[in-house]
Amino acid sequence: MATIAIGGIMHESNTFNSVPTDRAAFESGYLTFGNDILDIWGEAHHEIGGFIEGASLYDWDLHPTLMTAATPAGRVTDEFFEEVVAELIHRIKSVPNLDGVLLALHGAMVVESYPDGDGEVLRRMRQALGTDFPIVSTLDHHTNVSEQMVAESTALVIYKTNPHIDQRQRGLQAAEILMRTVRGEIKPTQALAKPPMIFNILHQYTSVEPMQPILQEAVQLETKSNVLAANIAAGYPYADVHEMGPTAVVVTDNDPQLAQAEAQRLSDRLWNVCDQLAINLPDAAAAVTQAMQSESHPVILVEMGDNIGGGSPGDSTFILRELVRQEADGFVCILYAPQEVEVCIQAGVRGEVDLTVGGKSDDLHGSPIPIRGRVRLIHDGYYEETEPRHGGGRYQDQGITAVVEIGRKSLIVLTSKRQVPFSLHQLFSLGIDPRGVKHVVVKAAIAYRAAYEPIAGKIIEVDTPGLTAVNPLHFTYRDVRRPIFPLDSV
Repeated sequence: MATIAIGGIMHESNTFNSVPTDRAAFESGYLTFGNDILDIWGEAHHEIGGFIEGASLYDWDLHPTLMTAATPAGRVTDEFFEEVVAELIHRIKSVPNLDGVLLALHGAMVVESYPDGDGEVLRRMRQALGTDFPIVSTLDHHTNVSEQMVAESTALVIYKTNPHIDQRQRGLQAAEILMRTVRGEIKPTQALAKPPMIFNILHQYTSVEPMQPILQEAVQLETKSNVLAANIAAGYPYADVHEMGPTAVVVTDNDPQLAQAEAQRLSDRLWNVCDQLAINLPDAAAAVTQAMQSESHPVILVEMGDNIGGGSPGDSTFILRELVRQEADGFVCILYAPQEVEVCIQAGVRGEVDLTVGGKSDDLHGSPIPIRGRVRLIHDGYYEETEPRHGGGRYQDQGITAVVEIGRKSLIVLTSKRQVPFSLHQLFSLGIDPRGVKHVVVKAAIAYRAAYEPIAGKIIEVDTPGLTAVNPLHFTYRDVRRPIFPLDSV
């Protein structure tokens, strides 16, 4: 019986966001130790759940150590990084007769002193466990893969879907690679190749071109007997780091030449779609006009400049202002507004409130909007998602939440925690059926689709300003490698 440790540290760090991600941010997300990981993650559609399932399949002596994740925001603080990495390594090294480690990392974590945060985790893990010790890590599809990540791991396994609905499967794939490595059946070798480009977030949807056929080619490559994993990462464009951008990583059984050749071939496929990455989206005013003219409901208005899952504040008002200005009715808009939640609690259910909502986190996401309405509901903010959804988490918490009814059957949902719109249960739990409204504003880019696309009458992606604006040309990059498309002529 093999003895295996599992753990993870996951954060997607938006370096244009000045709000640091500290211990409190991780505690507000997930900070789980020991056997509690089995309860929180065992049934989740997440790679940790895949690791746990793999342990059962392969009859491992499983040792859960530490799993933590926080909602995307600014750089992770040095203080928490040093604390949590030391704790993770201590717990792993304390496992007697350890044979291998499975890690869940994101791949786009930036720490105050370490631009390649995930690479630094793997470097320290390798230093602690030894040169040949089996360390297999999963990575998010938005990882900015570095040479260090490849060099310090035994094998990398990257999600193949965006929205990320294959996380548990990737956890199982990583578990199988580790199992075969520990048994001495295989000797993983891996290589990466990176085209000189930024793959903007609009075109990272893996169910359509240009990304879908490239991912399908990677899936097909894995049917070869000596290819253990064929990975495509779209990259995370909101991290201004040297490694930013898409990457191909291929893992083979003791064939480094094949790994490098296939990684380069997949990288070339990514480069060859540069001319398909054009951005032509309506602004907020035009998008709301289109929504009001639509006869198919609900219309999903995607506020791409305030994509919470990409590290934005969740209180942008560009679309809400247009809904109010154009006198739309029957809409639902969710805003991060902890102070306004407190006002609603004081007013109580059915109480009348005058609020100024949104636009308070910074000056990039619109100005605050005055609203008058009636408190319809105060909720504890907990809900559960049992289906495979982006992020893979089952138990969710958007903090104490207030629902305020304004105007003609329109609802403003005010949360005290930033919550990514990955699940319809975010609204179902509040007694709101999004299938029965005219317009829903989601602060997202691609990840919402797993939940919202099946119910949408129409989807309108909106080019709004903000920390996650869809066009890379809106940002000033200082640390990415150059030249790089579309910032330069390449």
